[in-house]
Amino acid sequence: MGVAQRFYDAFAVGDWGTMARLYAPQATFSDPVFPRLTADQTRAMWGMLLSRAVDMECSSSVEETNDRARVIWVARYTFSGTGRPVVNRVYTEMELGAGMILRQVDRFSFWRWSRQALGPIGWTLGWSPFLRAGVRRQAAENLAKYMQRRP
Repeated sequence: MGVAQRFYDAFAVGDWGTMARLYAPQATFSDPVFPRLTADQTRAMWGMLLSRAVDMECSSSVEETNDRARVIWVARYTFSGTGRPVVNRVYTEMELGAGMILRQVDRFSFWRWSRQALGPIGWTLGWSPFLRAGVRRQAAENLAKYMQRRP
């Protein structure tokens, strides 16, 4: 079984520890909410997100070679900040090497996500750089606090 498949199998059962161990020490991660994370930040992000999730479901379709993976995955969960249900369709590209994730880029519609997660504010301003910057700032603050508290 390939690295990406192991990653998404772990994601499906909320095993962020296994997910974290699959990132190389120099790995990077990017998505519309967390645009530039180091490997340590990425590991902590998954820990933060999955430890807060009460009803996360993840399904995925993985295409993988020795050095690359493309994944379409769908997450269904309740957004903890508002209690609103979210179905987020994400497109992932990974660079792989030595049995680890070297680079991961996730893409999804921020506007579609914000409409679901944030409700009326997302419907009205989800397209705007202002709202995206605010969500990124809050996410970065939450991640920094989480990283300070963890052992």
